[in-house]
Amino acid sequence: MDILSDVLAVVRAGRPRSALVGWDAPWAQRFPPVPGAVGFRVVLRGECVLIPSDGVPVRLGTGDVVLLPHGGTHVLADHADTPPATEVCDPDLAEPPPVHGDTMTLCGAYELAPAGGHPLLRDLPEVVHLSGGPELRSTVDLLAAELLRPGLGTDGVVPALLDLVLLYALRTWFAERRPGWGAALRDPVVSRALEAIHTEPARPWTVASLAERGGLSRAPFARRFTELTGRSPGRYLTWWRMTTAARLLRESDVPLAVVAEKVGYRSEFAFATAFKRQYELAPGRYRRFAAGARDVRS
Repeated sequence: MDILSDVLAVVRAGRPRSALVGWDAPWAQRFPPVPGAVGFRVVLRGECVLIPSDGVPVRLGTGDVVLLPHGGTHVLADHADTPPATEVCDPDLAEPPPVHGDTMTLCGAYELAPAGGHPLLRDLPEVVHLSGGPELRSTVDLLAAELLRPGLGTDGVVPALLDLVLLYALRTWFAERRPGWGAALRDPVVSRALEAIHTEPARPWTVASLAERGGLSRAPFARRFTELTGRSPGRYLTWWRMTTAARLLRESDVPLAVVAEKVGYRSEFAFATAFKRQYELAPGRYRRFAAGARDVRS
C-alpha cells in the first residue's frame, strides 16, 4: 500500500480546477483564500514572484511549482513592488483565459473532502516551493504542451497530469528529510504500522498488534508513532476508518451496514456514533449532503 497515494485518493474530492493565464509586465494579481483546498501555481513560461499574506516573497522561474496546502491568500506578480489588480482571479472560469504574454502560469486548486484534511497535508508550511526533479519537470512540460495544444482526450489527460504534479510535488518535499510526517513515512517502524492500518482498516488492530507489525514493543512504539504522526495509534486508526467510510459514502451506494463492516464495525449504531463524532453528521445525512454537493458542481 502506497500511503501517499492512498491519502490523496481519500482526502481529495472532485476534479482539480485550473486556468491557464498569460501576463504582460507590469502585472500583479491577488488570489483570495480557498478554504478546504490545496492551491497550486505552475510557471510554464517566464518569471514571477509569489507574495504570501505573511511571509517572504518567493521568486519563481519556468518549471517551478508552488503548492499552497492551506489555500492561503497571496499575490502573484512580475515584481514585488507592482500593485495588484482590484479584480480577483477565478480558477474556475467558464471560458478559457488568454494565454499570450511574457509569463504564463497555471493556477488552480484541489478540493478536499469535507473534514478530509490529512495531518500529512496539515504538516506542510503555508507555501511549498519546488523547482522539482526530472519527473516533476517532465510532467509540467507535458501539462503545458497539452494545455497549449489540446486534442482528443485532453479533458482526461489534464486532470491526470495535475494529479501527477501534486503527487510528484509532495514526494519531492517529503523525500528531503523533512520532520513530522516526512519522518513518519521514512521510519521503518511507523511506516509499517501505517501500511497495516491503510491496507486493512477493518482488522481489529490494537496498539500491541501494530507494535508487533512494526517490530517494536508496545510502549516505545506508541511514543514513536505519536511523536511522528501527531496522533496516537488508536486515534489515527479511528480517524482513518472514518475517513475511509466517508469516501465510501460519497462514492458508492452500498448500505450503511456494509460501510460499517468495511471499516471494522459490527454494530451500525457504534459506527454511526463514531462517524458523527468526527464529521458532526450522521452517515446517512453525510451521504445526502455529499450527493447534493456533487449535483451543484455538475
